[in-house]
Amino acid sequence: MKHFFFNFIFIISFFLLTGCKKNETTEVAASKIPQNSIEYASGLSIVKRDGYSVVTVSNPWPEANKNFKYILKEKDAEVPDSLQNYTMIKVPLESVVVTSTTNIPFLEMLDVENKLTGFPHTDYISSEKTRALIDKGLVKNVGQNEKLNIEQLIELSPDLIVTFGVDNNNPMLDNLKKSGLNVLIQGDWMEQSPLGKAEWIKLYGALFGKEEKAKELFDKIVESYNQAKKLVAGKPVSSTVLYGSMYEDVWYVAKGNSWVAQFMKDAQANYLWSDLKGTGSQGLSYEKVLDKAKTANAWIVTGSFKTLDELQKANPHYSEFDAFKNKTVYTLESKFGATGGTIYYELSPSRPDLVLKDYIKIFHPDLLPGYEFTFAIKLN
Repeated sequence: MKHFFFNFIFIISFFLLTGCKKNETTEVAASKIPQNSIEYASGLSIVKRDGYSVVTVSNPWPEANKNFKYILKEKDAEVPDSLQNYTMIKVPLESVVVTSTTNIPFLEMLDVENKLTGFPHTDYISSEKTRALIDKGLVKNVGQNEKLNIEQLIELSPDLIVTFGVDNNNPMLDNLKKSGLNVLIQGDWMEQSPLGKAEWIKLYGALFGKEEKAKELFDKIVESYNQAKKLVAGKPVSSTVLYGSMYEDVWYVAKGNSWVAQFMKDAQANYLWSDLKGTGSQGLSYEKVLDKAKTANAWIVTGSFKTLDELQKANPHYSEFDAFKNKTVYTLESKFGATGGTIYYELSPSRPDLVLKDYIKIFHPDLLPGYEFTFAIKLN
């Protein structure tokens, strides 16, 4: 009986020990499985492997019918046969052409703006740092987004062209690829999360071999954004907000799941169309907007207005809103670069923390007494 008891104890101990070892082995193995480094962006995945990264861009435009996968290959790295059919991009890049001003801050934040060799309609770029490169002739104007100068791009021969599409019919993208140019489709403009847009800096970190710097910069933006949110956490929602303006005969308001509406929510403001489901914008008649927002005590107007007189000249009916009468009208789109580019369009996607602070300054001015607007101006 005693012999049986010791055998029983030994067997139980053996299984407990081997079970622990198996769990430890499983945990170690799991920790070695490459993980997606993206936390907030819904349309981007970056998986770092030994000598290369697998980048997947999903939902690059509305109702996209496919995803795009790219292999960022470091020198002398071996890429499995199963990945050979995807677009292969040698990294770190030595030259790049980008086609959206929202990409410029990412390049500058990573100190690789000198790798930029071409951009469509360079007047749109506002940043003084990159404008200096343009003025020196180091960044060429390569046409328009919808009609890029392919001959000039072939002559420039950049390591990569980062561009975007708007729907499933993209003849320009096809022409670029047929010309033997390396093209990467970016979908940051589809992100509705403020931090999701900003996280696309990690793509540029991977392209230029600066993953750690990109993560460090993004983590600081996340920290800054969350600190701003904490300022208003639990504060009463005292502002009812009208958004937008007329375009021809239609007033476009941001839908409740849009990038703009998320800022309003995080800034503790009562955005009047927060219950309008979906992303993007909704076209409404002037009468419907007036009926709902006549008594709103804040108005974030879209457009490059600088004074209330300018606003009223654009449409005399604007003066019917209480926000107009009380002079509580703001815009984020009236600050420009030296050649007319809108600073908000260029910088805001990469610095959502600054956008949020602007909104908090508008809706809860007592919480940021020493803060000066980055983008916003008040119309007088």
